[in-house]
Amino acid sequence: MASHETPAHGPEPRWLSRGVLSVGLASLGSDSGHEMTTSLLPTFLATTLQSGAGALGVIEGVSDALVGLTKLAGGPLAAEPRRRGRLASGGYLVTAVATALIGVAPAVWQVAVLRALAWTSRGLRSPARDAMLMSLVDRSAYGRAAGVERAGDNLGALIGPLLAAGLVGVLGIRHTLVLAFVPGVLAAIAITAAAHEAGRAVAVPAGRRTLSLNLGALREAGLIRALAAPALFELGNLATTLLILRATDLLRAGGHSATSATSIAVLLYAGHNACAAVTAPLAGAWADRIGPRAVFGVGAGAYVAGYLLFARSDHEAWVLALAFGLAGIGIGCAETAESTTVALALPDRLRGNGFGVLGLVQSVGDLGATLVAGLLWSLISPLAAFTYAAGWMALAVVA
Repeated sequence: MASHETPAHGPEPRWLSRGVLSVGLASLGSDSGHEMTTSLLPTFLATTLQSGAGALGVIEGVSDALVGLTKLAGGPLAAEPRRRGRLASGGYLVTAVATALIGVAPAVWQVAVLRALAWTSRGLRSPARDAMLMSLVDRSAYGRAAGVERAGDNLGALIGPLLAAGLVGVLGIRHTLVLAFVPGVLAAIAITAAAHEAGRAVAVPAGRRTLSLNLGALREAGLIRALAAPALFELGNLATTLLILRATDLLRAGGHSATSATSIAVLLYAGHNACAAVTAPLAGAWADRIGPRAVFGVGAGAYVAGYLLFARSDHEAWVLALAFGLAGIGIGCAETAESTTVALALPDRLRGNGFGVLGLVQSVGDLGATLVAGLLWSLISPLAAFTYAAGWMALAVVA
């Protein structure tokens, strides 16, 4: 992980600007919109379009893979400061439109195309957003800026499913899916405001830069070494759907009905997102004071403890709530520390590339972690799956 530098003297520059807040609001709005769709997509495919789990698995698997690949591709595009604002604004708007159109899709293949388009836009815009965010603050505030963005993202992951649950009973599935357009468009407006602020804050060099992944320059800057621990972390970072499934199974084994167990598990997942949203800005402030290394270690350590609780056959809701809470603290710390590490390690001209590589590492690691854990769960036991994931997290702490 990268080292931390603080100003030697003088007052600290103001960091919580309108631009930083706009980036946080953009993440909150966009995540609220697509989490509304994500929470209803299984039911929409099964009941409205008469499809099954196989179609859902293909749609989600392809979309998640596209996010990682397009984040890597978005890195070179984000290297040009003048291009970042347009790329971020356009990406947020396309995500909002494609996500909302799922609500009017009459066929499964159309849902797949729209989901892939939405997730491709998410991937392309992410490096531009992150590079733009760091251009809005002084080096001494990179952690806090990343914490604001992560807090907005996790709050959106809390608000989106709650909005979907409240609206679907009144409006139905299709109309609720279409309404996901509203927070998505608000996100596009917010990121456009942030782009305007970033355009005033950054001195744009003359001429255009050649599109390149700049892997050699990233390696010379030390990014590969800086991402070694995050790569280990992502290999143990399981999809939250597995955590929800584990909680549901344990609650049902403890005597709850299927409906009751599902409801409690979803509430526990909401608590996970709330913990992550509260933790992220605190982790960012801590990273600015002492550096991201310790913050990352705390995050990975929290996951070790949380996964060991999930590995137990304990049916008590409070134990599961503690496990979800530890995982929420873990993701709030780790993701904030990862973004801060990339920002500290690289100059502005390479920062977009760096965030693209980080996004690829996160996506590939998460996909591999969930696939292997799912196989271990099916072939051996949930204990094997969560012990496997906890082992990668422990290695990340050591690294």
